[in-house]
Amino acid sequence: MTRILLLGYDPEAVDVSDPALPPGMTAEKVHAGIAIAMKGFAERGWEADVCFIWPDETAAPTVERQLGSTNYDCVVIGAGVRLPPKRIAIFEAIIRLPQARRLHSNTLPENSADAAARWMRN
Repeated sequence: MTRILLLGYDPEAVDVSDPALPPGMTAEKVHAGIAIAMKGFAERGWEADVCFIWPDETAAPTVERQLGSTNYDCVVIGAGVRLPPKRIAIFEAIIRLPQARRLHSNTLPENSADAAARWMRN
């Protein structure tokens, strides 16, 4: 069974005023997008987990623990983790983790299944 990890900031921790993020983004929209993503993963027959992180020093260790908990075929890193320039150090710490392989990117939470599907054969 294909296993996907959707990685992103806890929606309550997202600075929705950051101009690097899509306009009009809210915590509610992030939650709704994640629900769509999880449905998309399930429709493809994939198991998926969500890993929320905080924009602080706990981010990389949290991801490391999650990646060590099971074998993921794909990790989709949310745009909120990748885009804001002020968060680049956290993004870099995550992608340098030894367990971080097969990393893929979405542009919105709801297109996470499509992001994974670009590289999966399922």
